[in-house]
Amino acid sequence: MADVVQYRLERMVDELDDLERKGLFTRREIAEIVKKRRNFEYRLKRPSPLKQDFLAYIDYEKQLDSLRRLRKKSVSRDLKEKGEKKKRMKKSSSDVAGVLRILGIYRLATMRFKGDIDLWFRYLEFCRESGHGRMKTVLPQVLRFHPKVPGLWIYAAAWEFDSNLNVAAARALMQNGLRACPNSEDLWVEYLRMELTYLNKLKARKAALGEDSGTLVRDQGDADEKQWRDENKDLFTPLGEEKENADGSDVQEGDSEKKVDAFREQGSIILRTIYDGAVEALPTSISLRKRFLEVLDETDLAHSEKLRKEILDSMKRDFAKEAQYWDWLARLQLFDLKKTKKMGKEDILCQLNKAVEIYEEALESVPSAKMFSFYTKFWVDVIAPESEDSQVSGLTNTSDDVVKFTSRLFMVFEKAESMGCITEDLALQYISFYLQLGRLKEARKLAEKLSNGKLSCAVNIWVLRVSIEMKWVARKSASLSKDDLRSVYELLQTVLSKVAISEAESLWHMAIKFFSSQKKYFEKLVETFLVFLARDTEGGLSLSTAIVNCILQKDGIQRAREVYKRFIASPHPSLAIYRNCIELESNLAFVGDKDGLANARKLYESALMTYSQDVGLWRDYYSMEIKVGTSETANSVYWRARKTLKDTTGLIAMQDL
Repeated sequence: MADVVQYRLERMVDELDDLERKGLFTRREIAEIVKKRRNFEYRLKRPSPLKQDFLAYIDYEKQLDSLRRLRKKSVSRDLKEKGEKKKRMKKSSSDVAGVLRILGIYRLATMRFKGDIDLWFRYLEFCRESGHGRMKTVLPQVLRFHPKVPGLWIYAAAWEFDSNLNVAAARALMQNGLRACPNSEDLWVEYLRMELTYLNKLKARKAALGEDSGTLVRDQGDADEKQWRDENKDLFTPLGEEKENADGSDVQEGDSEKKVDAFREQGSIILRTIYDGAVEALPTSISLRKRFLEVLDETDLAHSEKLRKEILDSMKRDFAKEAQYWDWLARLQLFDLKKTKKMGKEDILCQLNKAVEIYEEALESVPSAKMFSFYTKFWVDVIAPESEDSQVSGLTNTSDDVVKFTSRLFMVFEKAESMGCITEDLALQYISFYLQLGRLKEARKLAEKLSNGKLSCAVNIWVLRVSIEMKWVARKSASLSKDDLRSVYELLQTVLSKVAISEAESLWHMAIKFFSSQKKYFEKLVETFLVFLARDTEGGLSLSTAIVNCILQKDGIQRAREVYKRFIASPHPSLAIYRNCIELESNLAFVGDKDGLANARKLYESALMTYSQDVGLWRDYYSMEIKVGTSETANSVYWRARKTLKDTTGLIAMQDL
């Protein structure tokens, strides 16, 4: 291993001498470079080098080469200022040695970690950035190792197309990639983009030679200007020109249009051909066809409307039973930038009605909860658009519009309920929307209706119903009547009997706050909690804390101790509950309460009977004795921990306290 490292270092002698001769690095700096490289070389030659070893070596060489270039520029600038043109630096071995060394390290790394795609991409990016010819050998190599990675085929074709200017090779790579990865949407779409880009370049070249005009890129501004000129062509008729003399110009315009249409026709043929192949390879992919439509909208091709209609018809034929298709089609009417740009409110309302018609048609074809979920989300986006720049942001400027759209949304919810497609999520949205509008009465009635009907087993509906009932009772009167309290508690009992503590934790906190001033019902709530805590010991930490703190503030420390002792007396109390009670007593001990210290010790001893191997518990016990106890009690805890714990490595930190 040492011989190999020494051999590689000796090969660097010419490069290092050249750097010193040019004055870019001093002898001391070169010695440091040799030392660093020797360390890196030894790391690479060990039996199992890590990927990080190669990357660290590469980063060092990149920084070194960057420093060399900066210093070379500085020296060249100094020579130029002195007027010594004859002494201008010429290109030598040190100028290319850094890049060659980095390429060599990348080659070793990729041979060691052939399956690391990220490493291969770093290698390719460095070859591209440095402009080295190694790219031509690396690309076939990585494609041979990873023929099923679509991104590599796209990267290789993009390099051939953009950097190597070899369209035939790029096309061949794309076609080979499609044979290897026929199910890649990205490959199909990028292949189409590449072919249309090449066609657009040919057209731009013709335009530069004066044989053609325009490009295949669709420009909405140019299209609008052309439409306006066609509608007002009388304004542009030259003075003294008769309408009868327009025949000759029409012929010339017709010839020009034929020349322009040649590229557009070819583009249409290319798109249709690639689209047919893509659909045949991926017949069930709706996103692929969406992306083809996006490309079609971005380019100005012949018969584009006809192509668009064919794609939309094929999507309706193949995906008429999928809710996602109908949602996309409806939103296309309203949220399509190309169509709604520069549209007035009346036009947008017309498009909105078309979208609603599509949703209604969808409900006849796909009467499902998912379809209703898409429909309600659509109306929510119309009522409260996420962006102010959205096309529908101007539809809700007046309160009348908001009321109208809100009523339409409620009609959708009602229809979902009548058709039996109401789910727990939809019902929650339905009730929550009433709450957002401040209509608590309607929300209360709806929650009661749904929880007693088809969604009687839906936990979240019951939780929401109880929270609404609490708000309703609190809003109805400042002082709660016995009937109100009893009805809320009975409803709460019904819900809590169906739900685990962990699932209804927020409801428990709400109930504790609601009944905190009602001693009778608060005691019943604590009793209920103790029953549930015996079943679910891990789910009651925050609730036990809240109950103890509430009792502490209301009835004092003695009453709080009585309650937490009942928590600890439950079967298998969790360590978290012990810690919560210990924290309460420790805080009292720190302020000089002797009872607090005694109770904290009892809690620690009780907890250690069950959790004797918890190092953190021993450490906290020792820490408390150091702060408020005596040296004897602290040492006693320390030596007991050493005897009890199987793994005593955590005790080192205890000695430093």
